[in-house]
Amino acid sequence: MTLVAHTSKDIDLLARLMRAEAVGEGNLGMLMVGNVGINRVITDCLDFPNIRTIQEMIYQTPGGFSGKDSPLFFGHATTLERRLAERAIRGDAFHPATHALWFYAPRPGEECRGFWFNQRNSGRYKGHCFYIPAKDVCPKLY
Repeated sequence: MTLVAHTSKDIDLLARLMRAEAVGEGNLGMLMVGNVGINRVITDCLDFPNIRTIQEMIYQTPGGFSGKDSPLFFGHATTLERRLAERAIRGDAFHPATHALWFYAPRPGEECRGFWFNQRNSGRYKGHCFYIPAKDVCPKLY
């Protein structure tokens, strides 16, 4: 079972985004970035009402991922990175990114904010803070 329709190109794009955003966070950190991306495709709320594909999610303007402009985004995804992307597409979700639509990296030594763009912090994994919408605002995530 998969959460969103996808092609081989979509798997590659998601894998490259996951690498660009979180390669330093290891496999689990990259999976959590994948969770956030897939959540943006399956939901129909807040900043993501017209995002229906992985490609639209990655290249959303404004509001897309900054990783798409990183040198780490360019080049081919590895077999491992593609497998991680496939897991995210299948719905392998990990707390605190399970229902998250946003994340950011605070400055070194800085704690996660309780709220970011009016969304509640669901937790931190290594260098990323994750943020979730309320259930009644984005019910498709829950």
